[in-house]
Amino acid sequence: MLIVAGLLMAGALNLRQRPRESRAPMMIPPPFTGRWTAFNSPSTKVPSHTHSYAQTYAIDVKHDPRPDGEEDGEGGVLGASATPPVTWFWPLARRPQAYPSFGRPVLAPAGGVVVATAGEQRDHLTRTSLPGVLFLGLEGFVRGLGWPRHLLGNHVVLDMGEGVHAVFAHLRRGSLRVSPGDRVPAGAQLADCGNSGNSSDPHLHFQLMDGPDVAVAHGLPFEWRYTDDDGNEHTGVPANFTSFVPVRPS
Repeated sequence: MLIVAGLLMAGALNLRQRPRESRAPMMIPPPFTGRWTAFNSPSTKVPSHTHSYAQTYAIDVKHDPRPDGEEDGEGGVLGASATPPVTWFWPLARRPQAYPSFGRPVLAPAGGVVVATAGEQRDHLTRTSLPGVLFLGLEGFVRGLGWPRHLLGNHVVLDMGEGVHAVFAHLRRGSLRVSPGDRVPAGAQLADCGNSGNSSDPHLHFQLMDGPDVAVAHGLPFEWRYTDDDGNEHTGVPANFTSFVPVRPS
């Protein structure tokens, strides 16, 4: 019965939070520096995640340092230098500190007012083995039956004006540098990338939406300027498994 109720609730949220109208993507700077790789990208599929919780155009990104070690000098304080490989069975899980995304600075893409935060959920072990992925699926279903913060983990919601709100999720526990009501400038550090909430391994979940509450808002499209590994500059959102470096505003 609980499973049926959960599936019905998820379906209702998905239908209710479909975008109401087509909108042009909003151009904003990526909320990080350095080389990252895209996953669950709206450039590859829409909805990229699901319509529920305003995730229609959300993207997941993981810090992915260059093999030659070249970086931008703004690395996190805790993360490793290379991403551990995915395993079938062993190790079942790893500590989040073993991943280069962990501890990377998360930045405000535009000036705005912080409207909501959560920062005390633990950074759990990763779910990157086959048993871990299966556990993540069950865990995600259970989290979905509770409050949105159980899915988002530690997070910040930033009101960027004109009805546009940005969500930064799966942040590191204890790393938040802002509180509700704070006004922050573009480029200000909000927190660190972590592994809280419904997360397989340390990464940043980012999305735009048309209201401050993920339970009722609708997702909004966005686009970034970035360069790929061949040095080509693009405007849009990198597709799944694309490694890229943000082009910072001049």
